[in-house]
Amino acid sequence: MKKIAFLFYGSAAALSCIAIPAFCQDVNQLKLKDYHPVSIYNIPQTRVDKAKYQVIDMHSHDYAKSDAEVDQWVITMDAAGIQKTVILSYSSGARFDSVAAKYARYKNRFEVWCGFDYTGYEKPGWQQHAIKELERCHRLGAKGVGELGDKGLGELYSKPIPGYGLHIDDPRMKPLLAKCAELHMPVSIHVAEDAWMYLPADPTNDGLMNAATWKVDLSKKGILNHDQLVASLEHAVRDNPNTIFIACHFANCCSNLAVLGRLFDSYPNLYADIAARYGEIAPIPRFAHAFMEKYHDRLVYGTDMGASGDMYHVTFRILETTDEHFYLQNYFNYHWPLYGLALSDETLKKVYRQNALKITGASE
Repeated sequence: MKKIAFLFYGSAAALSCIAIPAFCQDVNQLKLKDYHPVSIYNIPQTRVDKAKYQVIDMHSHDYAKSDAEVDQWVITMDAAGIQKTVILSYSSGARFDSVAAKYARYKNRFEVWCGFDYTGYEKPGWQQHAIKELERCHRLGAKGVGELGDKGLGELYSKPIPGYGLHIDDPRMKPLLAKCAELHMPVSIHVAEDAWMYLPADPTNDGLMNAATWKVDLSKKGILNHDQLVASLEHAVRDNPNTIFIACHFANCCSNLAVLGRLFDSYPNLYADIAARYGEIAPIPRFAHAFMEKYHDRLVYGTDMGASGDMYHVTFRILETTDEHFYLQNYFNYHWPLYGLALSDETLKKVYRQNALKITGASE
């Protein structure tokens, strides 16, 4: 692992404001969306170009638009230490086939997971064809299902047919989840959103700049709130003990990781990925460190943020280093300073790779 330490001494823009105050914007006219703080502290910062241990990325998507982009992604993965990437396609039918074909040249580097086929789900017996399609995708190489997604109105992520009104604990889902257990196909599922997306976009909202754009409208008829969605996940995990579930994004419980901890304590068939929540856990480094160390057998690495080398480096920096008080607003639209979690070697090995191998039943 290559680390480069350096010091930051402020920006040219900041110096110009000190030297020539007339060029500075009137702070009374400054909009919060235009506020981009730069750390004033002269402290070490670390660039981590390659993960300390080999990595399996359990949460990515079909970002590559061509064979050339797939080739470049593999080059980027090699440089960053990413052994394999799981492409969560959401898809069944011809769309799944197309995504799977795109990555087929690199069978050892990519896994493409499928979605559920909800065609005709309003009618009795639709599960029969859905199970047949699941078995077909499995024969074509889908080793898991996902990303299922429910932000309150049902399983809307699946393509080509979304499952409006179908929540993961709906009795109609049970035959599909049972088949996943039989086929040893883990189910990756996104439920809810982070807490600040349910709160008013007012001066008290801690995640205001994200909540102003990414928000949940609870006025929609039939929509479930955050706690109801987490409860739907719990019911499904409880009622399908032979099915492995991977809750995306810490089950969107970043503001209260104790909720996820209780679920881990209660259900051995539940795991969670940490994808796209680095900006949410890095502001609380001591608590997040303790949580990830305690539950290092139940967490898996994921990104869900594209396929650039810099993106991978950012995640490694947060997980591996002791860096303090830095901002990454290009990746996370918060005004929070971030901190490295300094996870132990044992936890890094588990989160980066070993737990993924255990979940998928793959060999070393």
